[in-house]
Amino acid sequence: MTQTRRSFLKTAGMAAVAASTGPSTAKTLAKASGTAAKPGPRELPKQMTFCTLRKGGEYSLGLKTSRGILDVKKAAQALHKSVPLTIDEVLLGADTQGLKALMDQALANGNLKSAFIDESQAEFGPCVTNPEKIMMLGYNYRKHVLEVKAQMPTSPVLFNKYNNALNYHNGVINLPEVAKKFDYEVELVVIMGKVARNVSEQDALSYVFGYCTGNDFSARDLQFKTTQLMLGKTSDGFGPIGPYLVTADQIPDPQNLKLECRVNGEVRQSSNTSDMIFSCAYIISYVSQIWTLKPGDIFFTGTPEGVINGYPPEKQVWLKAGDKISTTIEKLGELRFSLTQAKA
Repeated sequence: MTQTRRSFLKTAGMAAVAASTGPSTAKTLAKASGTAAKPGPRELPKQMTFCTLRKGGEYSLGLKTSRGILDVKKAAQALHKSVPLTIDEVLLGADTQGLKALMDQALANGNLKSAFIDESQAEFGPCVTNPEKIMMLGYNYRKHVLEVKAQMPTSPVLFNKYNNALNYHNGVINLPEVAKKFDYEVELVVIMGKVARNVSEQDALSYVFGYCTGNDFSARDLQFKTTQLMLGKTSDGFGPIGPYLVTADQIPDPQNLKLECRVNGEVRQSSNTSDMIFSCAYIISYVSQIWTLKPGDIFFTGTPEGVINGYPPEKQVWLKAGDKISTTIEKLGELRFSLTQAKA
C-alpha cells in the first residue's frame, strides 16, 4: 500500500515520541495511529473543547476543563491510558471516548495537579495543526461589502492560505518588508470533521467537527497588486487560529455569534455572523460540489465591517510593529497576537 506524505509524517512523529516516552505511550500511539487511518463518517465528539499545547517545536493535545488545561500526554502517561495525543489524530478519526474518561479521571484525581496548566500560563499552538486545505471567503458580510464599495457577490468568493500562515494564541506576526498596508479581519473558522462530497445545505453542518476564532491578517497593498487576493493573505503567520477548537454541538447556530476585533484595546470590528451573505452550511455544500472536503480542512468564513481598508483614505492608519490585536467570538474565546517587523 502506498503511504501518503501525511500518514508517513504522522507515523514517524508518533514513533519518535513513543521512543522517548516508554512502552505504555508507545502502545497508545500505535493504537491511535491505526484508528486515525480511517477518516470518514463517524460520531463526532461532543461537549469537548480542544487545544494544541506547544513545547519547543512539538505540539500535543490539550483539553479545556474546570481545573485548567489538561495536558493529555502527561495525564495519559500518569494514568497509563491509551488515547490520541494530537489534534491531528482526533480529526483523522481516533476514538475520543477514552479522552472523556481520561479527563474525568484526571479531574477526580487530586494527585494529578502537574497535568493541569493554568490558561494564562499555557503555551498554545494552532488549534488545528495540519489541515490539507485552508479555504478563505472574501466579501461575505453585507456591511463589509458596502463599506469597501465592492459588488455584492452572487456566489462565494473563494481563495486560500497555506499551512505556513498558521499561527496561534499569543503568537507574533513578523511583518514582511515588501508591504506597508497591514489590516485585521476577525473571522469565524469552521473545521470539517467528516469527508464531504456533494452534501446538501440541509445536512452540511453535520459534517462539521467544530469552530474556532480566527483572524485573516492581510497586507492590502499586496492583496490589490493583482486581481487575485492571495498574495496579500499568505505570508508566514497570517492565519492565527484558536486558542480553542469547540465541538460543533456547543454551537447550535453558527449564524448567530457576536464577533469583535480590537487593536491596542480599541474596538475596531463589532458585528454578528447573522450578517453573512452565505451561511456556513451553504459554503460547505457549495464547495463540496466542486472538491472533496476532508477532516481537518478549514474554512475562514469572511470578515464583517470595520476593517481599515473600509475607512476613507485620509483616515486609514495601517497596523504596524508593536500593535496588539485581540479577536473574540462568542462561545469560542479570545485570540491574541502581536506584530513585529521581520528581520532582513
